[in-house]
Amino acid sequence: MKTIGLIGGMSWESSAIYYELINKKVKELLGGFHSAKSILVSVDFAEIENLQHKDDWNGLQELMVKSAKQLENAGADLIVLCTNTMHLCSEEMIKNTKIPFLHIANATADTIVAKKMKKIALLGTKFTMEKDFYKNVLKDYDIDVIIPEDNDREIIHKIIYDELVLGKIYESSKSALKRIIKILEDKGAEGVILGCTELPLLIKPDDVDIPVFDTTRIHAEKAVEMALKDERQYI
Repeated sequence: MKTIGLIGGMSWESSAIYYELINKKVKELLGGFHSAKSILVSVDFAEIENLQHKDDWNGLQELMVKSAKQLENAGADLIVLCTNTMHLCSEEMIKNTKIPFLHIANATADTIVAKKMKKIALLGTKFTMEKDFYKNVLKDYDIDVIIPEDNDREIIHKIIYDELVLGKIYESSKSALKRIIKILEDKGAEGVILGCTELPLLIKPDDVDIPVFDTTRIHAEKAVEMALKDERQYI
């Protein structure tokens, strides 16, 4: 079994779910007393959030590269960045390390392709919805990506940063997300990507009428596949 290197803390609530999902998947596949071999580097999200809203992506890249190198030096065999938005820094992380990096958008795209879907809604932070780093990966798989209108993007962003990363779950926010997803469904979305690792804290598959792609679960379970089978096609 390879050692999974996790970069967490963005937020710690979703990082804890990664740890749980990874260990549950290992136990499911191997049985008995098996659990995952893993190393966690956890950052201070206050520092990350501050740099994000200053649009200081050079500073963010430095922090992410530093964390990736910590994992590599500690003996990790692969890197899992436990957040969607910070994959904007993935190219620099890959350039500056020698161990495989499991990109969350590639793992998600594989799952969508397996479901034979072509048009997908993407929810997440404004960075994830509006910048190209995530959408371009999906387009490489011939997946047409649609995102909410400006006002709804702002609503989602505020729900994530003002509530979910602080562990606050409100029924009114769930209703807002369900409304937004319904609009995107009416525009032809065959499924919806919860492209923020906090969003599955609020939206469950039974809450909407179209398939939900939980990036936290997808990413965690692909990491286990890599650790157990060296599935390098997910890199």
